[in-house]
Amino acid sequence: MMSTHLTLSDRKDIENLLKEGKSFKEIGKILGKDCTTISKEVRRHRVERKTGAFGQSYNACKYRIGCHKRSLCKKSGVCEKGICSICRLCNDFCDAFVEQKCDALEKPPYVCNGCSTKRKCSLQKMIYDAKVADKEYEYTRSESRSGVAIDEKSLQQLDTVISPLLKKGQSIHHICVNNADKIMYSERTLYNYVDYGLFTARNIDMPRKVRYRSRKKPGVTHKVDRECRIGRTYDDYKKVMADVNAPFVVEMDSVLGTKGGKVLMTLHFVKTEFMLAFLRDSNDSQSVIDVFDKLTELLGLDTFRKLFPILLADKGSEFTNTKAIEYYRVTGEVRTKVFYCDSYSAYQRASQEKNHGELRKILPKGTSFDNLVQEDINLVMNHINSYSGLSLNDRTPHEVFKFMFGEEVIKKLGSKLIEPNNICLNPDLLKY
Repeated sequence: MMSTHLTLSDRKDIENLLKEGKSFKEIGKILGKDCTTISKEVRRHRVERKTGAFGQSYNACKYRIGCHKRSLCKKSGVCEKGICSICRLCNDFCDAFVEQKCDALEKPPYVCNGCSTKRKCSLQKMIYDAKVADKEYEYTRSESRSGVAIDEKSLQQLDTVISPLLKKGQSIHHICVNNADKIMYSERTLYNYVDYGLFTARNIDMPRKVRYRSRKKPGVTHKVDRECRIGRTYDDYKKVMADVNAPFVVEMDSVLGTKGGKVLMTLHFVKTEFMLAFLRDSNDSQSVIDVFDKLTELLGLDTFRKLFPILLADKGSEFTNTKAIEYYRVTGEVRTKVFYCDSYSAYQRASQEKNHGELRKILPKGTSFDNLVQEDINLVMNHINSYSGLSLNDRTPHEVFKFMFGEEVIKKLGSKLIEPNNICLNPDLLKY
């Protein structure tokens, strides 16, 4: 496809054809452009030149011909010639100076490139220079693509929508998905506006400002059942999941508060990205078993089996009483199957690790859970489970989980949907 823009080569052709005295119409035919394009190009990029005439300095005075004034600039100490009419400083010092402009510059071709009297004329000239014109064009094009393409009023209106939600810990994507009728800009543009400092909210208010540091190796932990991983390794897990009718998986892990204090156990439903969290007084095996026993009593054994067919855990000592987790103590029946990830392989539970990032926005590392109760944790999870995500086609984990398992189940689990603009994913959520 032929470019509609003039190139440097086109501009050099225009400069040469103007010197030959060609009209805009003739130049347009030669270059395959409309004559108005050539006219606009010449008028837009012509430059002033005060070059004077052959053997004569620049002088644009209306009365220069026949003028007999002499040495007007002598008092300034820069007098160059005795006769003012041929002196380039005449126009600056003469009180009788009246500028004369060439009438020919008011009509096509608007420049002096092809003028037959150019070498004899001492007036100001207008010249079309291809190189200068091309530089001006490139600069204008660059300027038009930089800066902010929004007026002040529109920016203020956008700020009233974006900034309050960013300060609640929401991401640009979540805000755009749930306020599409108010925000008529792309996510990339909004990120740029935040970077430029155009909003009340700043980069520091945005989620997932990640910093990396070297990981510390965990200390040696005590296993409740030393043979708990036999037949339950990650390779065993992959064999089970290779079956076309393999059940979906729930990943479980512990989230620590301060050392020796209360901890959380999280259960992450991979397919729906729905996550439950339970507050425990200590990070021991019994507290994990208690959580599963309470869930079994709450849901019933059949529903529990439907929700938790397979559990995938790390090698934490709190998950090593495998039999107590897999079997319901009241009836002795099997309720789930537990598998373990490899050591130092958090990527094998990548989905849960990602959701832990959302949890840590509200409960940062080092935060004590000792003053929290389960109702606080339920509130935290309601906000996280009401958060729209790309992987769910902009639906929320709450909505997808409810669709798969029904409203009755989600009510028993105590999950509630939070309005999109009321979601808060920072520590302010738990400030009373």
